Amino acid sequence: MIPTQSPVLILGARSDIARAMAAEFAARGHPLMLAGRDPTGLERDAADLALRHQVAVSVHAFDALELDAHAAFFDALPQMPRVVVCAVGVLGDQDVDVTDPARVRQIIDSNFTGPAHALEVAAQRLAAAGGPAAIVGIGSVAGDRGRAKNYLYGAAKAGFAAYLSGLRQRYIASDLHVMTVKPGFVATAMTEGMDLPGPLTSTPEAFAKQVLRALDRKRMVYYVPRWRLLMGIITHLPEPIFARTKF
Repeated sequence: MIPTQSPVLILGARSDIARAMAAEFAARGHPLMLAGRDPTGLERDAADLALRHQVAVSVHAFDALELDAHAAFFDALPQMPRVVVCAVGVLGDQDVDVTDPARVRQIIDSNFTGPAHALEVAAQRLAAAGGPAAIVGIGSVAGDRGRAKNYLYGAAKAGFAAYLSGLRQRYIASDLHVMTVKPGFVATAMTEGMDLPGPLTSTPEAFAKQVLRALDRKRMVYYVPRWRLLMGIITHLPEPIFARTKF
């Protein structure tokens, strides 16, 4: 378990899942550093969290796609975080994205290239600092098997999961714990307008609580249990059968 009072950095802090996780960490007494492309938009969240939970909260500009700036970003932080949560990602629109090379690159880079590079930089610094630390990468069950509806997004998330698996193995003998989180359906701004099945859909707040409990237990890969069961079935379907399903 990461000691209370350990600072937590959240990359992509404007997402609904990230905001819910920030609230859970703050409720436990962790100082927060919220980072995103629009730091001005994070100011209200920062003020609310600081007032509600009596913790220090700072706001920082961060763009996952600016790989050359990642090292300088971490080195300029007011303190070294002990937990880094990466909630960066873009769902996109599959039908539109596949017609535009720039959009294809944005989906891949936003969900894989940028987050992977940022966490590589973070891991090096956390490991060098010593002591208990954690990286939490928010992936997706979409990366478990390619589906016609979102295979660009799924492919990027699959790559991100493979990256986190390798990072975890690299640091397994250290005090740095790497956890992959694979949400299923979560009712967020990203999924607004989608016809989500109620029994398989979580709220950001409930999901955040589950993620922190999984981190406490040093889980390596975390699914909501019902999604672990469902994806276990889907990933074991023979390809000729799966290709004809409507999943």
